[in-house]
Amino acid sequence: MIPVRATLALLACLFALRAQADPAADFYKGATVTMVVSTSAGGGYDTLARAIARQLGQHIPGHPTIVVRNMPGAGGIIATNYLYSAAPRDGSVLGLIQSDPPLEPLFGAKQAQFDPLKFNWLGTPSVETAMVLVWHTVPVNSVDDLRRRVTEMGASGANSTPAFFARLLNATLGTKMRVIPAYPGQNDAFLAMERGELDGYPSVFYSALSSTRPTWLPEKKAKVIVQFGSEKLAALGDVPFAPDLVTNPQDKQVMEVAFTPLALGRPLLMPPSVPADRVAIMRQALMATFADPAFLADAKKIGLQVNSPRDGGELVRVIERAYRAPPQIIERLRKLNEP
Repeated sequence: MIPVRATLALLACLFALRAQADPAADFYKGATVTMVVSTSAGGGYDTLARAIARQLGQHIPGHPTIVVRNMPGAGGIIATNYLYSAAPRDGSVLGLIQSDPPLEPLFGAKQAQFDPLKFNWLGTPSVETAMVLVWHTVPVNSVDDLRRRVTEMGASGANSTPAFFARLLNATLGTKMRVIPAYPGQNDAFLAMERGELDGYPSVFYSALSSTRPTWLPEKKAKVIVQFGSEKLAALGDVPFAPDLVTNPQDKQVMEVAFTPLALGRPLLMPPSVPADRVAIMRQALMATFADPAFLADAKKIGLQVNSPRDGGELVRVIERAYRAPPQIIERLRKLNEP
């Protein structure tokens, strides 16, 4: 028989352990967690946020309710500024932001009032691979053809991400893409390609094309000339990978830093200074959500790509690597970022 004193000591230890293990669960029990999305309602980021919100609470101790709040503007910078300086830092708010804002301070964007390395990065459900896409009637079938022939590519503005990638590829691969910044969105440019007004689009995410124009590649209505990003996409077969086509070491470094947003995918984060135990809970819950059969089935049904989840630690390493780039590389990128 166990002595009474020993039993009381054991119970005291168990209660102490429970007290240590429960504070975060107690915080989330019956709570409402807000997920700030840096885009307007109805788009790809918003659709992803709502799919995550439907499952995330089940993987958080205490099972809080997750609500989505849209905060569009300035390419995601408004929401990122809010998450950095104004959002509660108690674990009740997280964000799903576009992948470009983390690099804006590096490029000298004055409106970006945040330090990306101070955020608590949680993870991403996927990484992105982009493509240079041309319509099937355009006599361009290779990167060499892009070097020989001026192709007219659509974009929403001269300082938009597609326009930036067109300038980057022109500078590193010697292509001759001419950006026509007259299309409010990608869908408008796609319609112009169908009408024969544009040759193509300089930066189409494979995931976006799969969900918005799923027949284009299988039916050969459009051609992928080159792919680029942090890694080659097997689904594109033998389509050349831009980093493999450059031999100049500086050009390779410029590409590596420029493709950082693609490596971040669709990143989720929490504000700075959130208690570490709550950050850890949210990281674990998010990765569990990405592996949840219900979430995966939901994502497949609505056309979301969940191809390569990355945890928060991996996102931190990607951002740190970009910010360690040599000054001459950053200077080249800043110039390319200017229309």
